[in-house]
Amino acid sequence: MASGSERRQIPRLTDDYGPAAISARRDFLSSVTGIRPARICDYSFDPGCVAGNIENFIGVAQVPIGIAGPLLVRGEHARGEFYVPLATTEGTLVASYNRGMKLAHRAGGVRVSVVADRMQRAPVFGFDSAAEARAFGDWLGSHFDAIREVAESTTRTGRLQDIEQFSASRYLFLRFNFTTGDAAGQNMAGRATSHACAWIQARYPGIRYFCLESNLATDKKSSHINVLATRGKRVIAEATIPAGAAQEIMRVTPEQMSAARQVSNLGGLLAGVNNNGNHSANGIAALFLATGQDVANVAESSAALVHTELLADGSYYYSITIPALIVATCGGGTGLPTQRECLELLGCYGTGKVRKFAEIVAATVLCGELSLGSAIVAEEWVGAHERLGRNRP
Repeated sequence: MASGSERRQIPRLTDDYGPAAISARRDFLSSVTGIRPARICDYSFDPGCVAGNIENFIGVAQVPIGIAGPLLVRGEHARGEFYVPLATTEGTLVASYNRGMKLAHRAGGVRVSVVADRMQRAPVFGFDSAAEARAFGDWLGSHFDAIREVAESTTRTGRLQDIEQFSASRYLFLRFNFTTGDAAGQNMAGRATSHACAWIQARYPGIRYFCLESNLATDKKSSHINVLATRGKRVIAEATIPAGAAQEIMRVTPEQMSAARQVSNLGGLLAGVNNNGNHSANGIAALFLATGQDVANVAESSAALVHTELLADGSYYYSITIPALIVATCGGGTGLPTQRECLELLGCYGTGKVRKFAEIVAATVLCGELSLGSAIVAEEWVGAHERLGRNRP
């Protein structure tokens, strides 16, 4: 290893994704670590296609992909049966989601709706007094149409819906809310908001402080404001599970599941969680890895609100609301070769597909919640991991 006092530069070449640059970095890595990577250098695509997705490229991390399904979705954009690619190294995960999909299929499928769609950038403006900050807010309201025109001039698909205002001390915190088409939209929202704020600064006197992002958008962090107000897609998945299906497939009754849900909600309240589900991050992360989503967005996207009801006919109503699901079907990593193939397996690659994909993600999450929750109640959780999830040498 290089000494702490010596900083050796990673090799960069003009053609930085060509064979010479990649080989130079591998040689460099071998010289400073004593390890010559082999497996990460084995891949099937042209490295030139990752320009714009990664820097200092040397190879790939190969994550196993399994298929769960059929997932029966009765959405507004996704309708029919889907076989869902899940990229993970956690044994039992694919099997568990597969089992939940079997139960949901027997129940007639998962009903899904995208009920809100917005992506934020949250600048802050500071003034000499709270009264001046309030006056600035009034001015913003009266100039919204002009601000929207400037913001939307930077994008083909982004649309500015509104600008929320939050006052604190002598600062006015703003949330510019955009729809972003089939892209996740963080960069789009950032660019549009930056242009709009430059226009504002050129026209409004007395601004003492400005920052393009105040942390009120809470990028890559879960937050109460996004649970309430939505970031990305707000998606609700629902299923009604007949008692016979729950007993046959999961070996539990709706009464047992309902009682466990009450206790689980209490335990989550004690812990202070922002998610009263079981493991929404599991399915979301596995789908994100497989389909080229920004994996760090799992932090926001995995926030979930579970609500259940034991119905008069003995069946079990189960719903999960995902208030900040950030997904894309074009742009970012979605166009890389294996990630594109996984989206194509779902019929979700390209424009006009993002809401369909969001519905599939939410339906998948619901199935995983049903499966793990049932396994815990039936006391099969540990046994399943012992059989399927332990990779001993």
